[in-house]
Amino acid sequence: MTSPAPETRRVFLALWPDDATRGRLARLAARLPGPGRPVPEAHLHLTLAFPGTVPAERVDCLAAGLGRLEASPIRLVLHRLGHFASARVTWLGPERTPDRLRMLAERARALCADCRIELEPLPFVPHVTLLRGTEALPEDLPAIEPIEWRTGTVALVESGHNGRRGAYRVLARVGPGDSPASSRR
Repeated sequence: MTSPAPETRRVFLALWPDDATRGRLARLAARLPGPGRPVPEAHLHLTLAFPGTVPAERVDCLAAGLGRLEASPIRLVLHRLGHFASARVTWLGPERTPDRLRMLAERARALCADCRIELEPLPFVPHVTLLRGTEALPEDLPAIEPIEWRTGTVALVESGHNGRRGAYRVLARVGPGDSPASSRR
């Protein structure tokens, strides 16, 4: 008799926008020309680390250690549109990565390592994905009014169910007024 496969979860660690910032990002995504579909407003975020599909007990470890990622707000000015050809996405990010944001992403990667999660060795490029299914940046881009975001909330988010892609669900978060234990859902 074979034992059942262990439960897995598809997760990531991210800066989670407040409602006002999320709304501005969604309005910009809706205005962008060309092919591609806007990311659902509820899914807009800035990834700090992407563990991907991992055993459920490792997700519990991430949730328990999330408090290590609590940080004072970081002022981000998002005004640079970019495109990742391999992922076929158009994104918005800062012109320069603030040192405090880079250090927060390094702490997120260290938390993953402490939870025995090996991450792909990709460089950290802070961005919010706005459109999926894009081939390149269109030439007729509208003028981009910078979106200022005073970050404050770091979230552990599950994408889908049992390791399969799908709707996002915040599993734990830490930020102003939150603690990982009280915000777990």
